[in-house]
Amino acid sequence: MLERVPLLAKELDDYADVVEPGTIERIRALAEPLRGARVLHVNATAYGGGVAELLSTHVALLRSVGIESEWQVMSGSDEFFAVTKAVHNALQGAQVEWTPAMQQIYLERVLHNALIFEGDWDYVVMHDPQPAAMREFVRQPEGSNTKWVWRCHIDLTDANPQVWEFFRPYVEQYDASVFTMPQFVPASLQMSRVVHAPPCIDPLSVKNLYLAQPFVDEISKSYGLRPNDPIICQISRFDPWKDPVGVIEAFRIVQAQCPTAQLVLAGSMATDDPEGFHYWEVSEAAAAGDPNIHLLSNIQQVGSVQINAFQRAADVVVQKSLREGFGLTVSEGLWKGRPVVGGRCGGITLQIEDGVDGYLVDSVESCAQRVLELLLDPDRADKMGATGREHVRHSFLSTRELEDWLRLLVAL
Repeated sequence: MLERVPLLAKELDDYADVVEPGTIERIRALAEPLRGARVLHVNATAYGGGVAELLSTHVALLRSVGIESEWQVMSGSDEFFAVTKAVHNALQGAQVEWTPAMQQIYLERVLHNALIFEGDWDYVVMHDPQPAAMREFVRQPEGSNTKWVWRCHIDLTDANPQVWEFFRPYVEQYDASVFTMPQFVPASLQMSRVVHAPPCIDPLSVKNLYLAQPFVDEISKSYGLRPNDPIICQISRFDPWKDPVGVIEAFRIVQAQCPTAQLVLAGSMATDDPEGFHYWEVSEAAAAGDPNIHLLSNIQQVGSVQINAFQRAADVVVQKSLREGFGLTVSEGLWKGRPVVGGRCGGITLQIEDGVDGYLVDSVESCAQRVLELLLDPDRADKMGATGREHVRHSFLSTRELEDWLRLLVAL
Protein backbone atom coordinates (compact mmCIF):
# COMPACT_ATOMS: atom_id res chain seq x y z
CA MET A 1 0.00 0.00 0.00
CA LEU A 2 1.01 3.66 -0.22
CA GLU A 3 2.99 4.99 2.73
CA ARG A 4 0.70 6.12 5.56
CA VAL A 5 1.68 9.36 7.32
CA PRO A 6 1.30 9.18 11.13
CA LEU A 7 -0.34 12.25 12.65
CA LEU A 8 -0.71 13.83 16.08
CA ALA A 9 -4.33 14.17 17.20
CA LYS A 10 -5.98 17.59 17.09
CA GLU A 11 -9.24 18.63 18.75
CA LEU A 12 -11.57 21.08 17.01
CA ASP A 13 -12.65 22.54 20.37
CA ASP A 14 -9.08 23.72 21.01
CA TYR A 15 -9.61 26.33 18.27
CA ALA A 16 -12.61 27.93 19.99
CA ASP A 17 -10.59 30.74 21.60
CA VAL A 18 -8.79 31.62 18.36
CA VAL A 19 -11.50 31.61 15.68
CA GLU A 20 -14.56 33.80 15.30
CA PRO A 21 -17.64 33.00 17.43
CA GLY A 22 -19.99 30.36 15.98
CA THR A 23 -17.28 28.71 13.83
CA ILE A 24 -16.97 25.49 15.85
CA GLU A 25 -20.74 24.93 16.01
CA ARG A 26 -21.09 25.55 12.27
CA ILE A 27 -18.37 22.99 11.49
CA ARG A 28 -19.95 20.31 13.72
CA ALA A 29 -23.30 20.79 11.99
CA LEU A 30 -21.66 20.51 8.54
CA ALA A 31 -19.78 17.34 9.56
CA GLU A 32 -22.79 15.50 11.00
CA PRO A 33 -24.02 13.92 7.73
CA LEU A 34 -20.45 12.77 6.99
CA ARG A 35 -19.85 11.02 10.32
CA GLY A 36 -18.10 7.68 9.68
CA ALA A 37 -17.21 8.52 6.06
CA ARG A 38 -13.77 7.36 4.87
CA VAL A 39 -11.60 10.07 3.30
CA LEU A 40 -8.12 9.57 1.84
CA HIS A 41 -5.71 12.39 0.92
CA VAL A 42 -2.69 11.55 -1.28
CA ASN A 43 0.30 13.74 -2.15
CA ALA A 44 3.99 13.40 -2.98
CA THR A 45 5.82 14.26 0.25
CA ALA A 46 5.18 14.10 4.00
CA TYR A 47 7.28 17.19 4.79
CA GLY A 48 8.97 20.24 3.36
CA GLY A 49 6.13 21.97 1.51
CA GLY A 50 2.87 23.82 2.03
CA VAL A 51 0.70 20.85 1.01
CA ALA A 52 2.26 18.65 3.69
CA GLU A 53 1.65 21.38 6.29
CA LEU A 54 -1.98 21.72 5.26
CA LEU A 55 -2.62 17.97 5.39
CA SER A 56 -1.06 17.44 8.82
CA THR A 57 -3.74 19.74 10.26
CA HIS A 58 -6.64 19.08 7.90
CA VAL A 59 -6.64 15.27 8.19
CA ALA A 60 -6.35 15.46 11.99
CA LEU A 61 -9.31 17.89 12.14
CA LEU A 62 -11.42 15.64 9.88
CA ARG A 63 -10.83 12.85 12.41
CA SER A 64 -11.84 15.13 15.27
CA VAL A 65 -15.30 15.64 13.71
CA GLY A 66 -15.96 11.91 13.29
CA ILE A 67 -14.62 11.28 9.77
CA GLU A 68 -12.26 8.35 9.17
CA SER A 69 -9.48 10.21 7.43
CA GLU A 70 -6.03 9.09 6.25
CA TRP A 71 -3.07 10.78 4.60
CA GLN A 72 -0.85 8.66 2.36
CA VAL A 73 2.21 9.54 0.29
CA MET A 74 2.95 8.07 -3.13
CA SER A 75 6.33 6.47 -3.70
CA GLY A 76 8.62 8.31 -6.10
CA SER A 77 12.16 8.16 -7.41
CA ASP A 78 14.79 10.77 -8.27
CA GLU A 79 13.88 10.39 -11.94
CA PHE A 80 10.14 10.78 -11.24
CA PHE A 81 10.59 13.86 -9.03
CA ALA A 82 12.86 15.46 -11.63
CA VAL A 83 10.01 15.06 -14.14
CA THR A 84 7.29 16.30 -11.75
CA LYS A 85 9.40 19.34 -10.82
CA ALA A 86 9.65 20.14 -14.55
CA VAL A 87 5.86 19.67 -14.73
CA HIS A 88 5.36 22.03 -11.78
CA ASN A 89 7.50 24.69 -13.46
CA ALA A 90 5.79 24.20 -16.83
CA LEU A 91 2.31 24.51 -15.33
CA GLN A 92 3.40 27.78 -13.70
CA GLY A 93 4.50 29.13 -17.08
CA ALA A 94 8.10 28.05 -17.61
CA GLN A 95 9.32 26.89 -21.00
CA VAL A 96 10.00 23.18 -20.51
CA GLU A 97 10.70 20.49 -23.08
CA TRP A 98 7.99 17.85 -22.55
CA THR A 99 9.24 14.63 -24.12
CA PRO A 100 7.71 11.16 -24.60
CA ALA A 101 10.43 9.81 -22.27
CA MET A 102 9.29 12.18 -19.50
CA GLN A 103 5.67 11.13 -20.02
CA GLN A 104 6.68 7.48 -19.79
CA ILE A 105 8.64 8.02 -16.53
CA TYR A 106 5.64 9.83 -15.08
CA LEU A 107 3.02 7.26 -16.11
CA GLU A 108 5.08 4.21 -15.12
CA ARG A 109 5.58 5.55 -11.59
CA VAL A 110 1.91 6.53 -11.25
CA LEU A 111 0.88 3.06 -12.47
CA HIS A 112 3.19 1.50 -9.86
CA ASN A 113 1.44 3.56 -7.15
CA ALA A 114 -2.00 2.69 -8.50
CA LEU A 115 -1.16 -1.03 -8.25
CA ILE A 116 -0.32 -0.70 -4.54
CA PHE A 117 -3.29 1.57 -3.81
CA GLU A 118 -5.53 -0.08 -1.20
CA GLY A 119 -8.70 0.53 0.75
CA ASP A 120 -12.37 1.14 0.25
CA TRP A 121 -12.78 4.92 0.45
CA ASP A 122 -15.83 7.14 0.15
CA TYR A 123 -13.67 10.06 -0.99
CA VAL A 124 -10.15 10.21 -2.44
CA VAL A 125 -8.37 13.57 -2.80
CA MET A 126 -5.26 13.72 -4.98
CA HIS A 127 -3.04 16.77 -4.54
CA ASP A 128 -1.21 18.44 -7.45
CA PRO A 129 0.19 16.86 -10.63
CA GLN A 130 2.33 14.11 -9.06
CA PRO A 131 -0.55 11.66 -8.41
CA ALA A 132 -3.05 13.23 -10.85
CA ALA A 133 -3.16 10.31 -13.33
CA MET A 134 -3.73 7.71 -10.61
CA ARG A 135 -7.50 7.96 -11.00
CA GLU A 136 -7.03 6.39 -14.46
CA PHE A 137 -5.16 3.33 -13.19
CA VAL A 138 -6.65 2.46 -9.78
CA ARG A 139 -8.75 -0.72 -9.96
CA GLN A 140 -11.87 -0.05 -7.92
CA PRO A 141 -14.09 -2.80 -6.46
CA GLU A 142 -17.28 -3.51 -8.41
CA GLY A 143 -20.09 -1.26 -7.28
CA SER A 144 -17.67 1.22 -5.70
CA ASN A 145 -19.11 4.69 -5.33
CA THR A 146 -15.87 6.48 -4.43
CA LYS A 147 -15.85 10.19 -5.23
CA TRP A 148 -12.53 11.51 -6.54
CA VAL A 149 -11.31 15.10 -6.11
CA TRP A 150 -8.22 16.73 -7.62
CA ARG A 151 -6.77 19.61 -5.57
CA CYS A 152 -4.48 21.89 -7.57
CA HIS A 153 -2.28 24.10 -5.38
CA ILE A 154 -0.35 25.79 -8.20
CA ASP A 155 -1.00 28.76 -10.45
CA LEU A 156 -2.13 27.56 -13.91
CA THR A 157 -2.83 31.06 -15.26
CA ASP A 158 -0.06 30.77 -17.83
CA ALA A 159 0.36 26.99 -18.01
CA ASN A 160 2.52 25.46 -20.73
CA PRO A 161 -0.21 24.24 -23.17
CA GLN A 162 1.55 21.01 -24.12
CA VAL A 163 2.04 19.90 -20.50
CA TRP A 164 -1.46 20.97 -19.42
CA GLU A 165 -3.05 19.13 -22.35
CA PHE A 166 -1.24 15.97 -21.24
CA PHE A 167 -2.74 16.25 -17.74
CA ARG A 168 -6.19 17.58 -18.64
CA PRO A 169 -7.81 14.25 -19.67
CA TYR A 170 -6.65 12.68 -16.39
CA VAL A 171 -8.00 15.59 -14.34
CA GLU A 172 -11.35 15.50 -16.15
CA GLN A 173 -11.95 11.97 -14.87
CA TYR A 174 -12.39 13.36 -11.35
CA ASP A 175 -15.76 14.17 -9.82
CA ALA A 176 -14.57 17.62 -8.73
CA SER A 177 -11.51 19.83 -8.76
CA VAL A 178 -10.45 22.46 -6.24
CA PHE A 179 -8.38 25.51 -7.17
CA THR A 180 -7.11 28.34 -4.98
CA MET A 181 -8.55 31.10 -7.21
CA PRO A 182 -10.93 31.29 -10.21
CA GLN A 183 -8.08 32.79 -12.29
CA PHE A 184 -6.09 29.56 -11.92
CA VAL A 185 -8.65 27.39 -13.72
CA PRO A 186 -7.67 26.72 -17.37
CA ALA A 187 -10.39 27.67 -19.85
CA SER A 188 -10.08 24.26 -21.54
CA LEU A 189 -10.98 22.30 -18.38
CA GLN A 190 -14.32 20.51 -18.89
CA MET A 191 -15.69 19.67 -15.43
CA SER A 192 -19.13 20.18 -13.95
CA ARG A 193 -17.86 20.83 -10.41
CA VAL A 194 -14.94 23.24 -9.94
CA VAL A 195 -14.53 24.74 -6.47
CA HIS A 196 -12.45 27.78 -5.48
CA ALA A 197 -11.00 27.55 -1.97
CA PRO A 198 -7.71 29.10 -0.83
CA PRO A 199 -5.61 27.21 1.72
CA CYS A 200 -5.19 28.26 5.34
CA ILE A 201 -2.70 28.24 8.21
CA ASP A 202 -3.06 26.36 11.48
CA PRO A 203 -2.95 28.92 14.34
CA LEU A 204 -2.20 26.13 16.85
CA SER A 205 0.68 24.53 14.95
CA VAL A 206 4.21 24.85 16.33
CA LYS A 207 4.96 27.26 13.49
CA ASN A 208 2.20 29.66 14.49
CA LEU A 209 1.79 29.34 18.26
CA TYR A 210 2.58 32.38 20.39
CA LEU A 211 6.25 32.65 21.42
CA ALA A 212 7.43 34.99 24.19
CA GLN A 213 9.81 37.75 23.06
CA PRO A 214 12.81 36.61 25.18
CA PHE A 215 12.54 33.16 23.56
CA VAL A 216 12.32 34.75 20.07
CA ASP A 217 15.44 36.81 20.85
CA GLU A 218 17.39 33.79 22.08
CA ILE A 219 16.61 31.75 18.96
CA SER A 220 17.51 34.72 16.76
CA LYS A 221 20.87 35.15 18.54
CA SER A 222 21.65 31.44 18.22
CA TYR A 223 21.54 31.88 14.41
CA GLY A 224 23.77 34.95 14.47
CA LEU A 225 21.04 37.60 14.27
CA ARG A 226 21.07 40.84 16.28
CA PRO A 227 17.55 41.24 17.75
CA ASN A 228 17.94 45.01 18.23
CA ASP A 229 18.79 45.72 14.59
CA PRO A 230 16.23 45.61 11.74
CA ILE A 231 15.39 42.11 10.47
CA ILE A 232 13.76 41.31 7.13
CA CYS A 233 12.83 37.70 6.44
CA GLN A 234 11.51 35.58 3.62
CA ILE A 235 10.49 32.03 4.47
CA SER A 236 10.19 29.81 1.40
CA ARG A 237 11.71 26.94 -0.52
CA PHE A 238 14.80 27.76 -2.55
CA ASP A 239 13.04 27.93 -5.88
CA PRO A 240 13.21 30.34 -8.86
CA TRP A 241 9.52 31.28 -8.45
CA LYS A 242 10.22 32.52 -4.90
CA ASP A 243 12.92 34.82 -6.35
CA PRO A 244 15.51 34.58 -3.55
CA VAL A 245 18.06 36.43 -5.72
CA GLY A 246 15.56 39.26 -6.24
CA VAL A 247 15.08 39.46 -2.46
CA ILE A 248 18.85 39.74 -1.99
CA GLU A 249 19.01 42.49 -4.64
CA ALA A 250 16.20 44.39 -2.87
CA PHE A 251 18.03 43.95 0.43
CA ARG A 252 21.18 45.53 -1.07
CA ILE A 253 19.14 48.67 -1.85
CA VAL A 254 17.73 48.68 1.71
CA GLN A 255 21.23 48.23 3.14
CA ALA A 256 22.44 51.40 1.41
CA GLN A 257 20.07 53.43 3.59
CA CYS A 258 19.87 51.08 6.57
CA PRO A 259 23.35 49.54 6.98
CA THR A 260 22.48 47.58 10.16
CA ALA A 261 19.63 45.70 8.43
CA GLN A 262 19.76 41.89 8.31
CA LEU A 263 18.13 39.47 5.89
CA VAL A 264 16.97 35.94 6.73
CA LEU A 265 16.20 33.60 3.82
CA ALA A 266 14.99 30.36 5.39
CA GLY A 267 13.18 27.32 4.07
CA SER A 268 13.22 23.56 3.98
CA MET A 269 14.50 21.16 1.38
CA ALA A 270 11.56 18.99 0.27
CA THR A 271 11.96 15.40 -0.94
CA ASP A 272 10.01 16.15 -4.13
CA ASP A 273 12.07 19.23 -5.05
CA PRO A 274 15.40 18.16 -6.61
CA GLU A 275 16.18 21.77 -7.66
CA GLY A 276 16.32 23.04 -4.08
CA PHE A 277 20.06 22.59 -3.59
CA HIS A 278 20.86 24.24 -6.91
CA TYR A 279 18.87 27.37 -6.00
CA TRP A 280 20.45 27.35 -2.54
CA GLU A 281 23.84 27.60 -4.28
CA VAL A 282 22.56 30.34 -6.61
CA SER A 283 21.31 32.29 -3.56
CA GLU A 284 24.59 31.73 -1.73
CA ALA A 285 26.50 33.13 -4.70
CA ALA A 286 24.22 36.20 -4.75
CA ALA A 287 24.76 36.73 -1.00
CA ALA A 288 28.52 36.79 -1.70
CA GLY A 289 29.51 36.14 1.90
CA ASP A 290 27.65 39.17 3.33
CA PRO A 291 27.48 38.49 7.12
CA ASN A 292 24.11 40.29 7.26
CA ILE A 293 22.51 37.79 4.87
CA HIS A 294 21.57 34.52 6.59
CA LEU A 295 20.69 31.53 4.39
CA LEU A 296 19.11 28.86 6.58
CA SER A 297 17.30 25.55 6.09
CA ASN A 298 16.45 22.30 7.85
CA ILE A 299 20.09 21.34 7.21
CA GLN A 300 20.98 23.96 9.85
CA GLN A 301 18.32 22.48 12.17
CA VAL A 302 15.80 25.16 11.21
CA GLY A 303 12.35 23.74 11.89
CA SER A 304 8.91 25.10 12.72
CA VAL A 305 9.92 26.72 16.04
CA GLN A 306 12.79 28.59 14.41
CA ILE A 307 10.62 29.74 11.48
CA ASN A 308 8.03 30.99 13.96
CA ALA A 309 10.73 32.92 15.84
CA PHE A 310 12.23 34.46 12.66
CA GLN A 311 8.79 35.68 11.52
CA ARG A 312 8.11 37.19 14.97
CA ALA A 313 11.58 38.76 15.11
CA ALA A 314 11.17 40.34 11.67
CA ASP A 315 10.38 44.01 11.31
CA VAL A 316 9.11 43.18 7.81
CA VAL A 317 8.19 39.82 6.30
CA VAL A 318 8.78 39.50 2.55
CA GLN A 319 7.36 37.04 0.03
CA LYS A 320 8.65 38.31 -3.30
CA SER A 321 7.30 35.48 -5.42
CA LEU A 322 7.06 35.75 -9.20
CA ARG A 323 4.38 33.03 -9.35
CA GLU A 324 2.56 31.74 -6.28
CA GLY A 325 -0.21 29.21 -5.81
CA PHE A 326 -0.99 30.73 -2.43
CA GLY A 327 2.03 31.39 -0.19
CA LEU A 328 1.12 30.26 3.33
CA THR A 329 4.05 32.30 4.64
CA VAL A 330 2.13 35.51 3.90
CA SER A 331 -0.70 34.56 6.27
CA GLU A 332 1.88 33.27 8.77
CA GLY A 333 3.61 36.65 8.85
CA LEU A 334 0.33 38.58 9.12
CA TRP A 335 -0.91 36.25 11.88
CA LYS A 336 2.18 37.20 13.89
CA GLY A 337 1.29 40.87 13.53
CA ARG A 338 3.96 41.70 10.96
CA PRO A 339 3.34 43.65 7.74
CA VAL A 340 4.14 41.66 4.60
CA VAL A 341 5.64 42.89 1.33
CA GLY A 342 4.65 40.36 -1.33
CA GLY A 343 4.91 39.86 -5.07
CA ARG A 344 1.75 40.89 -6.92
CA CYS A 345 0.88 37.39 -8.07
CA GLY A 346 -1.47 34.46 -7.48
CA GLY A 347 -2.70 33.76 -3.98
CA ILE A 348 -0.61 36.53 -2.43
CA THR A 349 -3.12 39.03 -3.84
CA LEU A 350 -5.87 37.32 -1.81
CA GLN A 351 -3.96 37.78 1.44
CA ILE A 352 -2.43 41.26 1.25
CA GLU A 353 -4.69 44.28 0.98
CA ASP A 354 -2.26 46.71 -0.64
CA GLY A 355 -1.43 49.58 1.71
CA VAL A 356 -3.63 48.17 4.50
CA ASP A 357 -1.81 45.15 5.96
CA GLY A 358 1.20 45.15 3.66
CA TYR A 359 2.22 45.98 0.11
CA LEU A 360 2.06 44.26 -3.27
CA VAL A 361 5.14 44.85 -5.41
CA ASP A 362 6.21 44.17 -9.00
CA SER A 363 9.97 44.74 -8.97
CA VAL A 364 13.17 44.61 -6.92
CA GLU A 365 13.08 48.42 -6.61
CA SER A 366 9.47 48.63 -5.40
CA CYS A 367 10.13 45.79 -2.95
CA ALA A 368 13.10 47.67 -1.48
CA GLN A 369 11.15 50.96 -1.34
CA ARG A 370 8.22 49.41 0.58
CA VAL A 371 10.51 47.57 3.00
CA LEU A 372 12.35 50.83 3.74
CA GLU A 373 9.07 52.70 4.32
CA LEU A 374 8.04 50.12 6.91
CA LEU A 375 11.46 50.10 8.61
CA LEU A 376 11.40 53.89 8.88
CA ASP A 377 7.86 53.98 10.32
CA PRO A 378 7.63 51.15 12.90
CA ASP A 379 4.34 52.41 14.39
CA ARG A 380 2.66 52.18 11.00
CA ALA A 381 4.23 48.76 10.46
CA ASP A 382 2.77 47.53 13.77
CA LYS A 383 -0.65 48.93 12.90
CA MET A 384 -0.64 47.24 9.48
CA GLY A 385 0.46 43.97 11.08
CA ALA A 386 -2.40 44.10 13.61
CA THR A 387 -4.90 44.68 10.78
CA GLY A 388 -3.38 41.73 8.90
CA ARG A 389 -3.80 39.43 11.90
CA GLU A 390 -7.55 40.10 11.99
CA HIS A 391 -7.78 39.59 8.22
CA VAL A 392 -6.19 36.15 8.65
CA ARG A 393 -8.46 35.31 11.61
CA HIS A 394 -11.48 35.96 9.42
CA SER A 395 -10.33 34.36 6.17
CA PHE A 396 -7.26 32.12 6.41
CA LEU A 397 -7.37 29.86 9.47
CA SER A 398 -7.64 26.04 9.17
CA THR A 399 -11.24 26.01 10.38
CA ARG A 400 -12.36 27.91 7.26
CA GLU A 401 -10.60 25.42 5.01
CA LEU A 402 -12.23 22.56 6.94
CA GLU A 403 -15.65 24.12 6.29
CA ASP A 404 -14.91 24.40 2.56
CA TRP A 405 -13.99 20.70 2.36
CA LEU A 406 -16.99 19.56 4.40
CA ARG A 407 -19.33 21.49 2.08
CA LEU A 408 -17.74 19.88 -0.98
CA LEU A 409 -17.88 16.33 0.45
CA VAL A 410 -21.54 16.78 1.41
CA ALA A 411 -22.32 18.13 -2.09
CA LEU A 412 -20.63 15.11 -3.70
